[in-house]
Amino acid sequence: MSNDLASSPRREVAPAPAPAPLSTPTAPRRPRLEALDGLRLIAALMVVFHHYVGFGGNAEASKNAWAKPVDVVFPTASWPASYTWTGVEFFFIISGFVICMSSWGRSLGDFFMSRVVRLYPAYWFAVLATTAVVTLWPVVLHPLAAKDVLLNLTMLQEPFRVGSVDAVYWTLWVEIRFYLLFALVVWKGVTYRRVLLFCALWTVASVLVTAGRAPFADYIIMPEYSPYFIAGVAMFLMHRFRPTLLLWGIVGISWLFSVRQVSLYNDGLAASLGRTMDSKPAIALMTVGYVVMLLLALGRLSWVRGRWLTVAGATTYPLYLLHEHIGWTGIRLLRHHFSPWALVTVMTLGMLLAAWLVHRFLERPLSALLKRGLKRALDSARHPSAPPTRG
Repeated sequence: MSNDLASSPRREVAPAPAPAPLSTPTAPRRPRLEALDGLRLIAALMVVFHHYVGFGGNAEASKNAWAKPVDVVFPTASWPASYTWTGVEFFFIISGFVICMSSWGRSLGDFFMSRVVRLYPAYWFAVLATTAVVTLWPVVLHPLAAKDVLLNLTMLQEPFRVGSVDAVYWTLWVEIRFYLLFALVVWKGVTYRRVLLFCALWTVASVLVTAGRAPFADYIIMPEYSPYFIAGVAMFLMHRFRPTLLLWGIVGISWLFSVRQVSLYNDGLAASLGRTMDSKPAIALMTVGYVVMLLLALGRLSWVRGRWLTVAGATTYPLYLLHEHIGWTGIRLLRHHFSPWALVTVMTLGMLLAAWLVHRFLERPLSALLKRGLKRALDSARHPSAPPTRG
């Protein structure tokens, strides 16, 4: 989940006009996309709504935050909430857009530093805070072993087949694999043609891997998630330059692949929850995500402005990291003191406040320290000094 969840720059810098071939569109200067911050928050709240109202932890009452099935607690709302997991797919589209935008003109070292600084400070806090909550109140979930919690701090527990402290962390490993793939473009230098080639090659590779069913290649290429990132990257090219038939084709093919992937995930979720879930609502919500991002890419959301949107975008990542297991624990402990809807409101607002506090008082100062340390390390690697001589 990212949700990428990375912050967009204040202003995009137009590329130098001289080297661009005639076939490459010219990029205009564009202001900060404040609407993008709002879309991040919407995607996060979709996931929160799904976890609190449409899921609840488990179909088994003893493992459910509400101590009973969610369709009993929310007989009407649980149905639409069952499908708002598509907020994750929305996050992935946003991530493709933002990563392409924020990596333009950056070196590979700068790209690496920006990802580490953005992802880890809030994540470290979330791992420790979630572990503390489920240790003190193991009413829905039990804490992992200490060695597994320590491995979680690396964000690499997935490849080691170790459980995550919070279930939402699975999206972070998906994001990291996307970063590793896109780093190949950053390494060579981000240009219109190279990004376009990246989208085309990743699409073709996703088809071939799906057809060949090669486990290792499937793990690298991620055909179940690649359409969302590819679409987001292509949409950024539309935004930075101009829409072309080729870019529309990439987005359209990505959407068609996404329909299949959403249907497969929906069927798997229905089986795990023991419910009957038609895939059409999930496909419709995913399609809305595509349409909204296209509107943003084409400049149709430029009227959406407000300083509060920047704050909303900044708190989205901590909200995503903190809300699930801590929220379920809070619901289980407080369910006798509030009505269901009041409790959902209290938990959501509480998580939003906690997310803002984490961003303001932990993420920002720790990110600054981490950035300075990484910058010194990268500068040292680029310009190593001679070792001192012994007299």
